[in-house]
Amino acid sequence: MGLLFAILVADRLNPPPLQRAQTRSVVVADRHGEVLRTFLARDGAWRLPVRHQDVDPRFIRYLMAWEDQRFGAHPGVDPFALLRAAYQLARDTRIVSGGSTLTMQAARLLEPRPRTLLAKAQQILRAVQIDAHLSKGEVLDLYLTLAPYGGNLEGIRAASLAWFGKEPKVLTTGEAALLVALPQSPERRRPDRFPKMAKAARDRILQTLADRGHITQTEAREAMAEPIPERRIPFPFLAPHLSERLARSAPASTATVRATLDRTVQMKLEDLARRESRFVDDMATIAVIAVDTASGQVIGHLGGHDFWGVAGQIDLTRRARSPGSTLKPFIYGLAFDDLMIHPLTLIDDKPTVFGDYAPRNFDRAFQGTVSITQALQMSLNVPAVALLDRVGPLKLAGRLRDAGATLVFPTRGAVPSLPLALGGVGISLEDLTTLYAAIPGGGVVRPLRFEVGQGGGATSRLFGEQAAYYLAKILRGSPLPDGWSMGQGVIRARAVGFKTGTSYGYRDAWAIGFSPRYTVGVWVGRADGSTRPGYFGRNAAAPILLKAFECLPPEPQGLPLPPPGIIVAQNAAQLPRALQRFRTRGQEKAGLRAIQPPRISFPPDGSVVGLPREGPRQTMALKARGGEGTLRWIINGVPVTDGQGPQIFWTPDSTGFSQLTVVDGAGRSDTVRVRFKTD
Repeated sequence: MGLLFAILVADRLNPPPLQRAQTRSVVVADRHGEVLRTFLARDGAWRLPVRHQDVDPRFIRYLMAWEDQRFGAHPGVDPFALLRAAYQLARDTRIVSGGSTLTMQAARLLEPRPRTLLAKAQQILRAVQIDAHLSKGEVLDLYLTLAPYGGNLEGIRAASLAWFGKEPKVLTTGEAALLVALPQSPERRRPDRFPKMAKAARDRILQTLADRGHITQTEAREAMAEPIPERRIPFPFLAPHLSERLARSAPASTATVRATLDRTVQMKLEDLARRESRFVDDMATIAVIAVDTASGQVIGHLGGHDFWGVAGQIDLTRRARSPGSTLKPFIYGLAFDDLMIHPLTLIDDKPTVFGDYAPRNFDRAFQGTVSITQALQMSLNVPAVALLDRVGPLKLAGRLRDAGATLVFPTRGAVPSLPLALGGVGISLEDLTTLYAAIPGGGVVRPLRFEVGQGGGATSRLFGEQAAYYLAKILRGSPLPDGWSMGQGVIRARAVGFKTGTSYGYRDAWAIGFSPRYTVGVWVGRADGSTRPGYFGRNAAAPILLKAFECLPPEPQGLPLPPPGIIVAQNAAQLPRALQRFRTRGQEKAGLRAIQPPRISFPPDGSVVGLPREGPRQTMALKARGGEGTLRWIINGVPVTDGQGPQIFWTPDSTGFSQLTVVDGAGRSDTVRVRFKTD
């Protein structure tokens, strides 16, 4: 009993030193487990996490046959092997076989010591202790993680990737035999330095396996004919910016981070960016992000196409830059929501002064009277500013922020104003792509997800389903880049809609697009923000965007059905009078000086209304005053179809916040937010 107690105390005071095995490289893998990028362990080794279940079973069999035939039966030490080694040492006065089990080798790798009899005795004790603490599978994992393979390669996974360029899940007979041979003398058998010695060691193992009946002589000869790798293959280096971000944010104990990326998509996007970089200036870079719209999962991410170039390590998907005209669809979306406009509504594009602000178009020309569809497709500036003047810059900025976007204004504390329509604010490619995903997403914004298992986060509504439908239909008709008719095939095959933008001074070229399933954002520019005359969104970014869609997995063809509440017409004359033509504030004041805009008188903004906890739902009156013509109501972005006028009756369908809007015949509106709760 005393001896047993002493052993237990010693075991508690001096447990197995597993720290080295736990100091592993961080591996960032894609959604399918394929390696994207690996990072050195803290001690400078490539020590990749591995489980024996993920290794070719033939390698495990060959390893046992060569190193430890009774691995499954002994308690960490094989007495027969030790006796044999001692007898051979006495007989030949030299070490013929070491008698070490895989457990003993794992113990030596955990605690490297000089090769002495004392060290061997300590190794034996450690092996017994390790075997008592761990299962046989865990011991095998320990060896497979720590076994040396030359240079700073440790473990079979690092070795297989470095020497064969693949995971050890499937190995040839020759590859498996070489990986058995290398740990016995990793530096003297390094294939890139001593290929003859590596081949001799491998072939010796193959012949022994054949002689013992583990493989046939024919298999041995064929495996001996396999070439020895001449050099180390670089580890995968995909999505370097996102991989680094995920690795840095992972808990210290994490060995593998599963990104939502798709390795095949990522490789195609990186190849595309490298090819397209020939057509941009030498100092410019290309950033791309591709999103599965329904889930918010990022399936492709490129923070810049040249990681090792000037400022290449900056993740430009996260840098705030001027978005040019790419915010215009959100102005139109809010105007659709408030029933100010319809895609067929007429609007003037002519010289207009808004206070001290006089916007002009990109080409310095004006188009006269156009439809809302034409105004957005042609990216006309005056109509966009006129709509923002009515919607309100504060409202637009608030909606974008509520959707999770970070807006950076030129000066600290600046109040959103009309230049917001033309890019007078900074926003990142990540945030802009997130916002655009609301268009095919029915108006709902979903936070981006970068890691498998990451929560989706709270969704928010940017605009209603009807507005999203109108925007998608309009942007699917955006003009193609000049001389790029081949893009028509991509648009037809995937029903792609897109919008381009160019910041002041040609600093940033943007193209953001969507199909029914995916949303893609592209930014082209210089990391230092310097100008690039002649490069704008339509010619520099849009071609890359359309080619990026060809890199994505196939998706079902066909368009989603229109939501309820869509107004169908052939021309503006068939629309309700208030939607036939949009009037600017100046036009509105000239014709409506004596008529006050509509105001909701009940319920007041910010009020709390009690609902019965049980029984029938309570109907309440919604009241408004003022306004011209018929008053129409919108509740939570959905037009009310069974009532109009200064008073309607409505039954709340749930507790929580509701947004109530009234719109008059001139398109003027008032909105309140009300909270409903049970008594």
